[in-house]
Amino acid sequence: MAPSALPPSTAVVATLARLYPFFRPAIPRFVAGMLCALGASLCALGIPQALRWAVDGPLMGAVGSSDRTGIWQAIALVLGLGMLEAGLIAARRAFILIPGTKVEASMRLALFRHLQDLPSAFHDQWPGGQLLSRSMSDLGMLRRWLSFGLVMLVVNTTTIAVGIGLMVHGGGWLGIAYLAGALPVIWFSYRFSSRFRRISRLSQDQAGDLATTVEESVHGIRVLKAFGRGREAYQNFSVQADQLRRTEMNKARTLGAFTFAITAISEVMLGLCLLAGVWLAIEGQISVGDLVAFFATAVVVAGPVEQLGHLVSMTLYAKTAVDRYFEVLDSPNTVADPEHPRRPDEVRGQVQFDGVHFSYPDEPTPDQAWRDPDRPRERPRTEVLDGIDLEIRPGETMALVGLTGSGKSTLISLVPRLFDVTAGAVRIDGVDVRDYSRHHLREIVSIAFEDSTLFSATVRENVLLGAPQGHDGEEDLQRALTVAQAQFAHALPRGVDTTIGEEGLSLSGGQRQRLALARAVAARPRVLVLDDPLSALDVATEEAVTAQLRQELAGTTTLVVAHRPSTVALADRVAVLQDGRISAVGTHTDLLATHEHYRFVISSLVDPTSAGPEDAAVPPSTRSAEVGF
Repeated sequence: MAPSALPPSTAVVATLARLYPFFRPAIPRFVAGMLCALGASLCALGIPQALRWAVDGPLMGAVGSSDRTGIWQAIALVLGLGMLEAGLIAARRAFILIPGTKVEASMRLALFRHLQDLPSAFHDQWPGGQLLSRSMSDLGMLRRWLSFGLVMLVVNTTTIAVGIGLMVHGGGWLGIAYLAGALPVIWFSYRFSSRFRRISRLSQDQAGDLATTVEESVHGIRVLKAFGRGREAYQNFSVQADQLRRTEMNKARTLGAFTFAITAISEVMLGLCLLAGVWLAIEGQISVGDLVAFFATAVVVAGPVEQLGHLVSMTLYAKTAVDRYFEVLDSPNTVADPEHPRRPDEVRGQVQFDGVHFSYPDEPTPDQAWRDPDRPRERPRTEVLDGIDLEIRPGETMALVGLTGSGKSTLISLVPRLFDVTAGAVRIDGVDVRDYSRHHLREIVSIAFEDSTLFSATVRENVLLGAPQGHDGEEDLQRALTVAQAQFAHALPRGVDTTIGEEGLSLSGGQRQRLALARAVAARPRVLVLDDPLSALDVATEEAVTAQLRQELAGTTTLVVAHRPSTVALADRVAVLQDGRISAVGTHTDLLATHEHYRFVISSLVDPTSAGPEDAAVPPSTRSAEVGF
């Protein structure tokens, strides 16, 4: 798709029609507000007609007469129409403003709900700033268009059409001449809409990129400070901000040129009509009242004509916002619940990988595809897992060992369905995990990641995030903190009710990791998946956590990724992941004696400097079988 081309559903009306499900509850109030706005417009157009009657009737009749009744009636009529117009404008705002905010809120909730439902693969591809700009600035723009732009576009169009009709009816050829000015306006509008749509889309995408840069810089502020890269981050931000500024300037110039064109055409035609109208009045071909009404109506119509550029640009901007919103909302959920989920009465915790293959998709997001049309829609996939066969018995602890990048974290992510297998199956108690509902599956399976993520909430709320309903929350909390050796939480300013800040950055890496481990333990899972959960702990704390885990994991099926020899000590058996397959399964002692690659991996864990690129390519056969803990 060329940069100048737009997606198939590019028609403004067709795109905005997609808002109907969200807009439907607000239709009665919007219709009422629209009718009030139309009523106000008709009142404004009624004033020139009242002036026509006043000039040709009471004013002419008052010449040489002392009776001023007709004049006072004309004044009262004009005043009444003006007050009615003001009242209808106030009613329009009262009807429309509240439902506009409700439409925005419902769309934001729908977007957030869908984001929560989408798989991890989606979030790996989409920058956070782009999602933030769609959920905030785009929906805010859409609310303003619904509450003002849509109403005024309909009202102003009606005002212009009715006004010109009255001008043609009352002014004859003057009205027809004024109407002729609409032809170049239509041509300018077509040129403007085509150009402005591309610029507005680029502007909104660049704003999303800028939000992503701010988000990444704030989250990585410690790294930037530690490496003294604040200046480089500022320069990068400055370049992006300047690109957005230039795009906004281009957008403003485009809008300004369009507004100037239609305003100039309107004013020039009005000036020509004034000259012609005076001559017609002198010749007696038009009454003074008709002339006054014509130009008073032209004044009423001039405002909507001048607003036309702003309203058209606002509508195109809203159209782009809707496109961007539905790009996310239309993203398919590839990890969905089955139509008829299974829920076994008893879960023993047997985990089986049966011929599992997996490869990460590498497809551009709609946002990337729009801005980089030459990028391939789908790139060749690299298979990470190539036929994994492994069984973990109920209540057993299995350590997963392999070189960095061998796919260990990918493999364990398949158990709670953070990703779905490309081929084969992952089963719990003989049931494919894809046959469970995701909610039920994640009650059975709990996971603790090496890169622990905490939320801007209290320690209690973070630890009990996945705790089952119906249990004593305080008991689960204390048990989980004890197992994870996270009693430091009690020493915080407000104990376990202390808010730990965004992503838990107010805590050390070891503290964050222990709270993440406590969260997994508090969930009381039947299957516990641990992705090297002890990597940030000192030796003494690790020993204490290991002792507690041995006791806690009794009866819980556990799959733990091991990057340290001490973590392997937790396991009943060890599985070796090599070249996308399980090359051996056994006890630590047996594998040391019989499996060359395992000896190499374990020696790398004991002495990381021994795992150079050459070693990774060809594991030395001379590694000692006596390497241990």
